[in-house]
Amino acid sequence: MSQPEVPVERALVVVAHPDDVDFGAAGTIASWTASGIEVAYCLCTDGDAGGFDPAVPRSAIGGIRQAEQRAAAKEVGVEDVTFLGYPDGRLVPSIELRRDISRVIRQKRPQRMLIQSPERNWERISGSHPDHLAAGEAAISAVYPDARNPFAHLELAAEGLEPWTVLEVWVMTWGAAANRYVDVTDTFEHKLAALKAHVSQTAHMEDLEGMLRTWLKVNAVTAGYGEERLAEAFKVVKTG
Repeated sequence: MSQPEVPVERALVVVAHPDDVDFGAAGTIASWTASGIEVAYCLCTDGDAGGFDPAVPRSAIGGIRQAEQRAAAKEVGVEDVTFLGYPDGRLVPSIELRRDISRVIRQKRPQRMLIQSPERNWERISGSHPDHLAAGEAAISAVYPDARNPFAHLELAAEGLEPWTVLEVWVMTWGAAANRYVDVTDTFEHKLAALKAHVSQTAHMEDLEGMLRTWLKVNAVTAGYGEERLAEAFKVVKTG
């Protein structure tokens, strides 16, 4: 027997870098905001180790990528974007990171969270950046047990932030790990626009649209939607 759907008014996305959510889930996010769900983003880093243009000073990259992520978020109906400011390329699932994500959870009070997987994918190693794994591990640890535990991170209670229980988590994934697919055919143009907003990361790509369509068609076929559709893949876990 399938579990009843969780009623969702607010959703929180936690990822490591600017553009991570747009590659993995921007089509789905666009469908959520269109349905009236209030979505907020929490970025663990500013993406300051990214970019492809050697003429751009390293000191400028973090600010550039923050601006790109805010512009990309607007393309899918998201206005609320928080940056935690951890160093790109050196993210670890520390107690401090768990605390900071727990703070955002208690502030935003989402029923649903969307995160990266803390599990390495040995069949697609390029999707298992160490920062992605760290962000996923810290995020799920913040969901359970930290954000709901009144005795975890007592400094948050001192800030007046009450415990909050997230009811479900959507993990961005691929292949056999997925148990939920979202048809994003009708929101694909929003996803593409969001990724094009990340100029420092995607401007050099000769066929960004073709690459995305190839990936998303595989998901759609696996989901049984057909070759003419596009889909994003997730593992949905009840956490309430």
